[in-house]
Amino acid sequence: MRTYNTALALYFIGYVIFEVPSNIMCAPSSFEHVMGVANSISSLKRFDPQFWLPSLTLVWGIVSVCQGLVTNQAGLFGIRFLLGATEAGLFPGVIFLFSVYYRRRERSWRVAIFFGGAAVSGAFGGIFAYAIGKMDGVGGRRGWQWIFILEGLLTIVISIGAYFLVPTWLHSAKFLTEAERERLIARLKADSDAANEEKFQWVFVRRAWTDHLVWAYALLFHGFAFVLYSLSLFMVNGIFCVRIYAVTDGTTHSSQLSSQGSGSRRYIVLITTKTLAGAQYVGVLLAAAGIYTGNSLLLSWPGENVSGQTKRAVAVAMQITIGDIGAISGSLIYRPAFADHRYRKPHIIAIGYLTFAIAVASYLWINLARENKRRDRIALQHSEGNEEGGAPVDNKEGDLHLGDRDLRYRYQL
Repeated sequence: MRTYNTALALYFIGYVIFEVPSNIMCAPSSFEHVMGVANSISSLKRFDPQFWLPSLTLVWGIVSVCQGLVTNQAGLFGIRFLLGATEAGLFPGVIFLFSVYYRRRERSWRVAIFFGGAAVSGAFGGIFAYAIGKMDGVGGRRGWQWIFILEGLLTIVISIGAYFLVPTWLHSAKFLTEAERERLIARLKADSDAANEEKFQWVFVRRAWTDHLVWAYALLFHGFAFVLYSLSLFMVNGIFCVRIYAVTDGTTHSSQLSSQGSGSRRYIVLITTKTLAGAQYVGVLLAAAGIYTGNSLLLSWPGENVSGQTKRAVAVAMQITIGDIGAISGSLIYRPAFADHRYRKPHIIAIGYLTFAIAVASYLWINLARENKRRDRIALQHSEGNEEGGAPVDNKEGDLHLGDRDLRYRYQL
């Protein structure tokens, strides 16, 4: 069991280390690169998402196949670390790509669809794994080895198709006509900074690391990630998981932000039930629905509220990086020593994490609402001719580089 927990933790360690660097590589090096103006020097510094995201998927599939071929503990630990390192850039990269094409209020629904895909894969993956498990002994390999090998090969095939399906930046997106491209740019300019000029500068990276709101987004996911991964990693897989993930996908797509805290009540069901298998199954179903729902909502928050292309790319990656530190804890907490007590202590710790997440979400909501009201008052004073604090603070970089610090900017709650 200790080896299993260590292998799980190493996956998230690789994830944490490579999250931010990977998303910086996927971020556009300049506005000209996004919109199509020639900038050959800066474009060499970044990878096109049409290449970067499928490539990460391809390498992940190869590593997954290798996981099915390992024969010793050292190999398992190394492969698990590489598995996390290669997957690290996918999720934040996709979320950042959404911010290039969609207005702020349109992004959360796309993130919910994408995150719901994890629930769908869990449903079909349970059936798939159950069937592959019957191959135990084929070719001298165990059933679990065939699961990694075949699922890795399937991922490789999908990644090849992704090279032709994942969109690139606006200037070279072949599915857009020139009229559609111009309309899309106009929509983005009216809503956010996605179409504004911004060359990569390290000062924007520093702004993300020193913004208390970015850290709050990250700590919010930290609280949820502990529960998300402790639930998904230690829940018994198989046919009975299909219904759980099917319900999870439905609640994810129909979720509202206020449901983030509901997961804690559902975890109480897991603690208070004793040996009633039916009640425990319902408890797991409700817990999964609440946790997946909350995560899909909070993961879209920095993509909607962090302005500045580089700062947003770093903020999205930071959120998942800090969150996955909670996942490391979640992968280590469920130990056999707690089994005699029906894992009550780990469940109580999970409730504590969710309570912490509720507190952070409240902190964010209060601060964002208060800042919006403050900026509304300043705008009203300015419109009435009162110059005291009326205009956005100027600096040598110009208003376009103020990002979410610009007093004209309003946060999404």
